[in-house]
Amino acid sequence: MGDVLDRARDVAADVLLPSADEVDATATIPEGHVRALADAGLYGLAASDDVPFEDFLGVVETLAGACLTTTFTWMQHHGVVRGLAGTTNAALRERHLADAVRGATRCGVAFAGAIPQPPKLWATRVEGGWRLDGVAPLVTGWGLVDLLLVSARDAATADADDDRARVVSVLVPARAAPGVTVHPLDLAAANGSRTVRLDVDGWSVGDDAVVATPSRTEFLAGQHASARVNGCLALGVAGRCAALVEEAGEPGTAEALRKALGAARNDLDAGLADAARMPAARAAASELAVRAAATLTVAVGSRAIVGRHPARRLAREAAFTLVAAGRPEIRAELLGALPRM
Repeated sequence: MGDVLDRARDVAADVLLPSADEVDATATIPEGHVRALADAGLYGLAASDDVPFEDFLGVVETLAGACLTTTFTWMQHHGVVRGLAGTTNAALRERHLADAVRGATRCGVAFAGAIPQPPKLWATRVEGGWRLDGVAPLVTGWGLVDLLLVSARDAATADADDDRARVVSVLVPARAAPGVTVHPLDLAAANGSRTVRLDVDGWSVGDDAVVATPSRTEFLAGQHASARVNGCLALGVAGRCAALVEEAGEPGTAEALRKALGAARNDLDAGLADAARMPAARAAASELAVRAAATLTVAVGSRAIVGRHPARRLAREAAFTLVAAGRPEIRAELLGALPRM
């Protein structure tokens, strides 16, 4: 791993980890966290040819093991950076990419409305742009980010197969607009991520905001790499649990967890090359996070349920990874694996 991972380790150790429990308790991400990530050059990783994907994954896992709330919010930003870097809308790219890479402009994504079959969010062609209707179920960073990349299914291709169905992705200001109703969500973990549901009824977006209009097949292929990135959340939680198990005087148990962590990481990497293996690998990573959190609870004893020991937070964060960015196939794998755990 290169210098970028060293910078991530420094931010994790010096900034994120010391206040992770306070962030969890107050449901507030300090501005200092965001500045530290920007100062370390960690907002533009998805647009850099000098940062291998392996290093990017290492950064996400490192940060997630320090403060899941901050990491979960920050990682959404890279979906927008990738979209802007690859868009054919040159004016949009010129307007926003440089500031997004520097972290001067902060971004979030709303993909969940376009992914299900049938979709929850539709885009209908109108003169000069698009009308959005439906629901964006999970939008992270509301009130924290400046721009939002929203994806919806093109209503004109509603009955088409995946190769012909289109997804319309637009970049819009992350603020209230006519036709948009915001519903804050109360999360069991990472509540400081300010995740909301958007009910949409006639949200008008101009053609100048369109980032891409891929087929559903192309859109889902792009989500495959994101599935690997989301697996880093579970790996980060499991790694932090292993470290605390060792601190609790159980080095042998911690080593067993780290061995399992390495195997889970390898399985996720294999899933990048073979999409059919990704759901099981994602499920196994979250299963490991839950098992690691339970192990930590046992290792520290009553401190895990009395007071503010990190084991309490990590148990909820492990549960969070079971469903965050989940898909039906991952859920099926988990329902098969967890009863045998």
